[in-house]
Amino acid sequence: MKSYLFITLLLLTSACELPQRNATQTDAIRTIEAGAETDGRPEEYVMVTTAVTMPMYVHHDQAAFRRWGKQRGVNVSILGPAEWDVPAQINTIEEVIGTRPSGLLINGTDPAIAPVINKAVAAGIPTVVYDSDIVNSKRHAFLGTDWYQIGQMQGEEMVRLIGGKGKIAYMGILGLANMEAGFQGLLDVVKKYPGIEVVGKYDDKANVEEAARITSDLLAAHPDLAGLCGFDSNSGPGIGLAVREAGKVGKVKITTVDWEPEHLQLVKAGVIQMLAGQKRELFTWYGAQFLYDMVHQTNRLTDQAGARGLTNVPATVNTGLLRITRENVDSFMK
Repeated sequence: MKSYLFITLLLLTSACELPQRNATQTDAIRTIEAGAETDGRPEEYVMVTTAVTMPMYVHHDQAAFRRWGKQRGVNVSILGPAEWDVPAQINTIEEVIGTRPSGLLINGTDPAIAPVINKAVAAGIPTVVYDSDIVNSKRHAFLGTDWYQIGQMQGEEMVRLIGGKGKIAYMGILGLANMEAGFQGLLDVVKKYPGIEVVGKYDDKANVEEAARITSDLLAAHPDLAGLCGFDSNSGPGIGLAVREAGKVGKVKITTVDWEPEHLQLVKAGVIQMLAGQKRELFTWYGAQFLYDMVHQTNRLTDQAGARGLTNVPATVNTGLLRITRENVDSFMK
């Protein structure tokens, strides 16, 4: 078992504590805002992810969730292992189910979390999945990005950048359902162009150094490489680092995902040509709101909606994409 980095944030205003959890819990962040009450106990909405200290999650998902909790006047907690560890995320969800939270917001990291999502639903806990759908689960709702569209966007941009011909490669976290959908979207676009040769699919393990190493090896093996597409938050910075070191900025075209400050600076410098940005604040904010609406029956479908298994929120929401280039990057940097 890996060791985890545990961080606890004790918050801002006084609030009731959650019920005691097992000492082996994998809490990385615990955030509690001043709370309302349901059925005589404080409302508690819990977000469970993995790699909980990843800057992208902290700056977008978690910040939005905390703002939502503060605005609603309810308790919110953010839990999970510090590293990318799906089994640890599953263990955390198991522990949270035992505390009977008002609602559970789960990052859809891997299809393997489906059984524990189903367990939460069976326990009567409103359960929403965000970021990547777990289609084999019984989640009440999903909000996030269509990763196939991310791949299509990158493919279409790459075709334009290299004029429909040349060698390209792509990388991300292999085996994840969302990324594999993204890869397929890319391939479905470029296969229409016989002048484009795909020279490889690579696993950078969401690691900047690994993405840079793969890129350096690719540039050595294919000096005429025309473009690279990245599919995780660390792909772009790693690819950009290696392209810069090789003196091929602008010669090797780069498209990738996400829009952290480092990504934006690389676009501004002309190293990366396009970012496919997710609207992460939207899918976490509205995911939390869906839970609240389920708890409070904000839009009651029938008097027996719960007994009939009817959910009073949309089953699936695609929050869309942002296309960020050198032409509009200043707006995002501000």
